[in-house]
Amino acid sequence: MITARSDIVGSLLRPPELLAAQTALRSGEIGRAEFKFIEDRAVDFCIKLQEDAGLDAVTDGEMRRLSFQSQIVQAVDGFGQWDIDAFLWGDWKGDGNVGDQNTDRPTELGAVSKLVRRRHLTAEEFTYARARADRPIKVTLTSPSLFANLWSPDLSRDAYPTLDSFLADVTAILRAEVEELARLGCSYIQIDAPHYPLLIDPKTRAFYEDQGWSINDWLELGIGLDNQLMEGIEGVTFSFHLCRGNQGSRWLVEGGYDTIARQVFQGIKAQRLMLEYDDERSGDFTPLSDVPDDKTVVLGLVTTKSGALEDPDVLARRIDEAARYIPLERLAISPQCGFATSIGGNALTIDEQRAKMEVMCSVARRVWG
Repeated sequence: MITARSDIVGSLLRPPELLAAQTALRSGEIGRAEFKFIEDRAVDFCIKLQEDAGLDAVTDGEMRRLSFQSQIVQAVDGFGQWDIDAFLWGDWKGDGNVGDQNTDRPTELGAVSKLVRRRHLTAEEFTYARARADRPIKVTLTSPSLFANLWSPDLSRDAYPTLDSFLADVTAILRAEVEELARLGCSYIQIDAPHYPLLIDPKTRAFYEDQGWSINDWLELGIGLDNQLMEGIEGVTFSFHLCRGNQGSRWLVEGGYDTIARQVFQGIKAQRLMLEYDDERSGDFTPLSDVPDDKTVVLGLVTTKSGALEDPDVLARRIDEAARYIPLERLAISPQCGFATSIGGNALTIDEQRAKMEVMCSVARRVWG
């Protein structure tokens, strides 16, 4: 069982060399072999960054992805036309530094044929990192029902007449990936599920309900699909990440977990709940009362949305506040989300990212020893 007190959600800022190499690869200036060498060096950099900061578990920074959720369309045929906007669309809210941004959902987005996997989604990520990290490696996968946004009642009807039939194949692909990761020795897998908090807001909830499921269906049937990924997998600790949107230092919705807490916290089979709690938009800790006794709550207290460094005393006090609802031994700390949910990243520097991980780890040592 993974007991990391200082944890990481997944993505890290891409080094400038990797971003330049991605552009050069697309233009044909470099070949695949040269690009993979640069990509590997970016992973090396990210692992060392996390280990030097003192994290108890590390990721590869999602250096090999365009977005936290892109690994499936990069590895599986059948999704039709897509580009980076497939993962960026939405009515994004920003503060005075970045401002709001609205990106329309691409009109041609939707599976057009039966899904066929060309390769494993994340096996390369894990096997490369396995040889280079000296602590547990977390691999992130996406909640199956999040991919409802890649199903279209018009474009997908010949291959998948219903959303349920489409998500059944998505779930089967992701379950096979979990089994492969377990076979390769991965002991820590995270399921990213930002769409559940989106149900808090009526506007974003409307999109998911228009796909054919009510809010209760999304909570009950969606969690059932998530649990299919985890059931019967021995030797693996699962975490379940919930946030309110994270792109370019922007967010999608506000509000506490109250509406969804009981069904999600008690229904999901993951051992660790990674919850966004970096500012007032996330609500208070009251919903933690619904967390079962067999789960650890990883408090996402450190924001990835700005470079402003948190006060260690404030972080420690916030942990004490949460301990009124969850015993301290079942708490941990992390950022609220990734530093670069997609390749563009949030509005902070790599040095600021490093400082945030360091202060988080120092607080973990102070609180838990």
